[in-house]
Amino acid sequence: MRVVFAGTPEAALPSLRALLDSAHEVVAVVTRPEARQGRGRKTSPSPVHELALEAGLEVLTPTKPSDDDFVARLRELEPDAAPIVAYGGLIPPSVLAIPRHGWINLHFSLLPAWRGAAPVQHALMAGDDVTGASTFLLEEGLDTGPVFGTMTEAIGPTDTSGDLLTRLAEGGASLLVSTLDALANGDVTPIPQPRDGVSLAPKIHVDDVRLDFSVPAFAVDRRIRGASPAPGGWAMLRGERVKLLRSRLADADGCPPLTPGELHATKKQVFAGALGGVVELLEVQPHGKKVMRAADWARGLRLNEGESFGE
Repeated sequence: MRVVFAGTPEAALPSLRALLDSAHEVVAVVTRPEARQGRGRKTSPSPVHELALEAGLEVLTPTKPSDDDFVARLRELEPDAAPIVAYGGLIPPSVLAIPRHGWINLHFSLLPAWRGAAPVQHALMAGDDVTGASTFLLEEGLDTGPVFGTMTEAIGPTDTSGDLLTRLAEGGASLLVSTLDALANGDVTPIPQPRDGVSLAPKIHVDDVRLDFSVPAFAVDRRIRGASPAPGGWAMLRGERVKLLRSRLADADGCPPLTPGELHATKKQVFAGALGGVVELLEVQPHGKKVMRAADWARGLRLNEGESFGE
C-alpha cells in the first residue's frame, strides 16, 4: 500500500524503520514542527523528521493537521493508509477520511486500558504486571476506535517507563506492519473496544510527580519508575530539587528504621524511608547535573544521618 507515516518522538522510529523495510511504500512523513529544546532553546527537528530526511522522504510539518496546504498535499498523495505513532496532534474528521483504509494508530497499551497521552507511565504507576500495544482505527474519540491487533509485554520489577517504552516501540513496530499487511490482503476487520475496563492516562506534568514518602514504599517505587525518564519524579533536599530516576523495593534487613523521607547511605547503597517500608535509590539527577548512581551522589553530598527529603 501507499502509506503516509505520522510520528514525532524516538518511540516512533522503530515503526518508521519497519515500514521502510516492508512491502509498503512510504510516500511521505508527517511530524510536528521544529521545537525549542535544551538550555539554549535552539530549534531542532523531531527524531522522525531526521530519519525521514536520511531516507529521502518528503516531510510535512503542518502547524495543525487542519491546515489547508497540508490537507491539499495529503489528498494529492492519495495514501491507502496513514499509520500513526505518537504524532502529538489531533487529526480532524475531514483528514481522517482521506486515506482509503483510514489512520492506523499504534498505541502503547492494551486498549481500552490507559487511553491517552501517557499509557506506559500510568501502567507502571498503577502496578500493572502486564501491558502491551494495540493497533486501532483512529476516530474522533480519545483512543476509542476499533482494534486490529495487540501484543503483550510483561512489566519487570525494576522497569522504568523508558525501559518499557523501548520494548513496546520495537514490538509494536512489527504489530503495525503486520496490521498493514493484513489490511492490504483484506484479512482483518477491526473489533470494537469493550465498554468495560476503560482507564485514562492523561499527560503527566512535573508538578504531578513530586514524591510523597508518607505513602507505602511500593507506591513510591512505582511512582519513581513510572515517571522516569520524563518528567522525572523529584523531591527537595537542602533547598534544591533532586530527580529520582531508578529505584527498587528494599529489604529492610541491615537498614535502620527510617521515617518517611529519611535517608540512609552506605558505601554502595542509598535508602529512603516510606510508609511501612524502604525504597533503595539507584539513580538520581541533582539539579543542574547529569544522571548519576545514587551512592556516588550521596558520597559527594556528604549526606548526614537523619537528613530527609522535603527539608
